[in-house]
Amino acid sequence: MNIKAIRSDGIYRKIISAKPCQREDIYRYELMKPFEFKYSCIGVPIKAEKPGGYDVVMATTMAGAFAPNNIGNEQISDVEKISDEGFWKACEESIRKTFEGFEANSISLPVKEYIFTVLLNDPQNPMAKMSGDYCGDGGIPGYIIGTIIPNEKSLKMLPVALAHEANHNVRWQFMKWSNKITLGDMIVSEGLAENFAAFMYGEDKIGVWVTSTTEETLENVIKPAIKENINCDDFNKLSAFLYGDEIMALNGSSTPIGMPYCGGYACGYSLIKYYLKKTGKTIFEATITPTEDILKEVQDFWN
Repeated sequence: MNIKAIRSDGIYRKIISAKPCQREDIYRYELMKPFEFKYSCIGVPIKAEKPGGYDVVMATTMAGAFAPNNIGNEQISDVEKISDEGFWKACEESIRKTFEGFEANSISLPVKEYIFTVLLNDPQNPMAKMSGDYCGDGGIPGYIIGTIIPNEKSLKMLPVALAHEANHNVRWQFMKWSNKITLGDMIVSEGLAENFAAFMYGEDKIGVWVTSTTEETLENVIKPAIKENINCDDFNKLSAFLYGDEIMALNGSSTPIGMPYCGGYACGYSLIKYYLKKTGKTIFEATITPTEDILKEVQDFWN
């Protein structure tokens, strides 16, 4: 297999030195263009038909990344922090070891070409603050994006998040995405990915999207709500159960449902941990197991 890094550090330097009127197109066509297919899958064009329209610049900015027009000399320090060769090597090794682990467990991956990059998140962006300074996006096979507010901790932890995203990359090579994806599908997917990251790097490295939830909140608030809505296939509604009220409010929702921050992630992590212990399956086997088969095995998890 081939794994290629799109080195954002060099592109960010080019953006910083460019005229303001050139910055968005450098971002679009040098950093984001390699991911065009990924974004097309979710209806995001590289460039909007009209100025100021919805496109890859707006989408990544809404998710927490620096808008290219806001990348200037003040960001040179952040760019330098993600320029270390060891950092990019650790990121690539995380992705490579994930895929090689599946191959070593007799799971042949249909996709052979992968690209990844790392975007700088804006510390002033509320969405960026929600991720604990590092996060990722790996739901479309062949494409992985890490996001970071670079500091001593996040630079070490991003490879852990990339293992999570690479696990998504594997699962969605075997599971069929459709407009009937359920809340059950999503919590299983997130639970598998974070259990895989824990398998690779240790349970002490799991993300804030899981660790921020107490056992009491999980049992008394999150699990009952998830159980009741497990078959929901309205993506806007199920997203509220997955991400929680805070994140949904940042995305424009005005109808809180009482779900804590990333409640679905915490529930999924606990559910898959329970499943692995009960069945004795490896995380590799579990990753390519259909949602319905997993949920059948864990009916007593909800009690």
